[in-house]
Amino acid sequence: MKNTLIALIAIVLGLTISACKKDNQDDGPKLIFKFKFDSTQVRLNNIGQPATLPAGHAAQSPVFRKMCAHYIELAPTAFTALGSGNVLYRADETTAGGSNAIDFSKAKIVAEGEDFFSIPLSSVTPGTYEWLRISLAYQNYDIKYRQSGYNGTGTVASFLGFNSYIGTYNINTQPITVNANRAQGYWAFETNVFGQYYTTSGQAPAGATTVVNPLASSSPIPAGSCVVTGPFGQALTITGNETEDIVITVSLSTNKSFEWTDNGDGVYEPSAGDQVIDMGVRGLIPTVE
Repeated sequence: MKNTLIALIAIVLGLTISACKKDNQDDGPKLIFKFKFDSTQVRLNNIGQPATLPAGHAAQSPVFRKMCAHYIELAPTAFTALGSGNVLYRADETTAGGSNAIDFSKAKIVAEGEDFFSIPLSSVTPGTYEWLRISLAYQNYDIKYRQSGYNGTGTVASFLGFNSYIGTYNINTQPITVNANRAQGYWAFETNVFGQYYTTSGQAPAGATTVVNPLASSSPIPAGSCVVTGPFGQALTITGNETEDIVITVSLSTNKSFEWTDNGDGVYEPSAGDQVIDMGVRGLIPTVE
């Protein structure tokens, strides 16, 4: 009886604390993050320089559906080491697949313009921040392809995180079951041809995903991570005395972000030997509203 009573008290206290925490988080102005997908934004390479396509390659700008991130950090200067800034968000992780990985079952996946993450401004350390770092975890978009003379459109589910534990998920309408960890560059594809669904999946080579970091020389990121870095046009200043929400729109360059080695016709055509080599976004520009 005594143990039962203690357990009940613990549950009640837990609910009370959780409720108070939730109420506190709902009070006052917030810092809110949203995504924008821009196929006209400048196309950058890993170190933040404008990038053209190499000879023998082709690319297209996918039609983005959704995006998910794993980590958000505000960095005061270009010399702020990764993790030494104001870390606002880190998604759930798990060792269910062996090594530590992002728990994809708990990921928040949003469309353009939807709130991805918000935090009370009272919980953000006051200061001036010149850079935004976001570790992207997952993207979902449509591409055009040609297969054995047939021109179609399909959906790509692309995992960008350092490591992801994936159970069962839908590419678009069709489920894929993994129940294991997958490293950065794992992908799956779905298309419908004359009423028949087709799916396939694969793994891009290590290091093949572009991760734009203009601070590569002063503030590097670990290999295999997807911490995309971008400068605020005007530094973000948090005073701690804000009375209104601050909205940060994270504009991601999707400019020819789906890239492959091409057989010469400029069309993604797996049956002709075209091989996908890169699915990374091509830049990040945060704007403050």
